Amino acid sequence: MKNTGPVAALAALSLLVAACGGTSDGPSGKPAEGGTFSFALGADPGALDPAMAVLSITNTVLSLAYDPLVFAADDGKIVPGLAEKWDVKPDSVTFTLRKDVTCSDGSKLTPSDVAENVRHVADPATKSPVYGVLVPAGMKAEADDAAGTVTLSTPQPFSFILENAAQIFVVCGKGLKDRSSIAHATSGSGPYTLTEAVPSDHYTFKLREDYAWGPNGATTKNQGQPEKIVLKVVPNEQTAANMLISGDLNGAVIYGADRKRLEATPGMGKLVLAAGNGQFFYHQGDDRPAKDPAVRKALTQAINLPELAGIASSGTGRPVRGLVTDPRPCQGDGVTGHVPAFDPAASAAALDAAGWKAGADGIRVKDGKRLSLRLLYVTTRGAGIQAANEYLAQSWKKAGVEVTLNGVIDTKLSESLNAAQDWDAVWLPIGVTLPTQLVGFLSGPSAPKGANFAHLSNERYEKLVAEAVTKPGEEGCKLWTESESALFEASDLVPVVENTVLIAQRGATFDFPAASFSPTSIRMTAAG
Repeated sequence: MKNTGPVAALAALSLLVAACGGTSDGPSGKPAEGGTFSFALGADPGALDPAMAVLSITNTVLSLAYDPLVFAADDGKIVPGLAEKWDVKPDSVTFTLRKDVTCSDGSKLTPSDVAENVRHVADPATKSPVYGVLVPAGMKAEADDAAGTVTLSTPQPFSFILENAAQIFVVCGKGLKDRSSIAHATSGSGPYTLTEAVPSDHYTFKLREDYAWGPNGATTKNQGQPEKIVLKVVPNEQTAANMLISGDLNGAVIYGADRKRLEATPGMGKLVLAAGNGQFFYHQGDDRPAKDPAVRKALTQAINLPELAGIASSGTGRPVRGLVTDPRPCQGDGVTGHVPAFDPAASAAALDAAGWKAGADGIRVKDGKRLSLRLLYVTTRGAGIQAANEYLAQSWKKAGVEVTLNGVIDTKLSESLNAAQDWDAVWLPIGVTLPTQLVGFLSGPSAPKGANFAHLSNERYEKLVAEAVTKPGEEGCKLWTESESALFEASDLVPVVENTVLIAQRGATFDFPAASFSPTSIRMTAAG
């Protein structure tokens, strides 16, 4: 059973984005006893407190040591985790916890522990970036330790209140009392415990042999379950690919050109997964050129999106249908027919009409100010992303825009998006499995006071969301799909391609949904 775990929240939610559902060609070989499983991280995960984890690379690490109340299976069905059963109402869900769950420090997990996690994220003093994303705004938590239950409730009906619980990692034990203690350590109920953290180098985990509360009661008493896991920070994909081929790694996520040679390597397990969208946003702050919707539309019309899609995905992408990744609760297509089409002539005319006139050097000027964009992107996602952003820059330059490229590492991205805000356009995949998780990024208080990093203000989107969140099933899904279309029509963000990634496996097999491990699925194999 695959564990979707919490999806990365913010921008760097992107950084692996949810990866679910795919085709697999696993390595051959029978399970081998014990041993060490090694995996490449494309960047350092940073601070390890789940309440502050906005990078998906961080959630990759946390998925080994923490559990949610429930898990989501491949088909989206919710299965038991820390909770053995639940009772769902439109605005609340009551979970009955298993009685045998213990934290890594040996303490018993209680309903009060679970409630404290929600309260901590919701506390304004925490300044948690996952509030309003993984923990819905206004959510309250009430524990009954005697009954063994915890109830999560929202101020109004919330259409995915049960499914959302699969996204929240539960801290317990010592880490719950002192959150500073888990910046570079773990304190959870998960099947592995962090024993060594060397930032920018490696993170080592040890197996908990008594673990027995994984998806549907999965345990760690499996033939081939590794006794130790080492996550190695390997920013260069070519290096990671070489380490896989040589046997120095058992797994890695590969985005770029090295996919082909790994797929051709005998004995290499090949799991191809959807990995969120390639897409870009415009900063709509008061002093930014993209504040004007006419300028946003014109900039979008200046881009040949199908051509950009092929570049960004290195030819391995798929047509994008919406903002939520598999397993999607809503199957509609909100993209087709709602994104401004490539039309350089219309783009030029619109910029002229908006007052941006070409100067002597070809750069457009309005009221003495040049039309300039700072284009932000991460540098650790393969050559395709670098090339895609260079293509964007060249296309906009042809339209008379002065473009400055700003490539940053993963941990710098969040700072640039929210604190420095030193960007005007950003290539930013955001991977979520529920549309409710996007609302805080696409509306509400703007950064740095809120998660709305692009300063979006789309009244139609907000109106549709307010109605959709109260409607379950197909009725709600139609509204969610329409709300996304409202964003695309306004060029608030531009979806380009649904990415896929190769999860390469050597000497081991494992599931890797939503950029997270399903730890009880990891098996060392005798042949590699």
